[in-house]
Amino acid sequence: MGFSSWSHWLIVLLIIVLLFGAKKIPELAKGLGSGIKNFKKAIKEDEDETTLNATESQQDKIQKDSTTKETTTTPNETTKV
Repeated sequence: MGFSSWSHWLIVLLIIVLLFGAKKIPELAKGLGSGIKNFKKAIKEDEDETTLNATESQQDKIQKDSTTKETTTTPNETTKV
């Protein structure tokens, strides 16, 4: 059956008002909103850090590969006798 009917949601809302009181609900909503905001901010910072680390890792790999190529290649010497 579930909570798809508006009357079910009205009953839940009334129970919440009875449990917490009308004055406490805005404080709870504000706390919930700031918690969600902080959570989203932390996720964004983590994604930015992951992207930065991946970019640095790729740059290090490219630099390491170019350094390896420079040290392993030797110029062809031709001598005339």
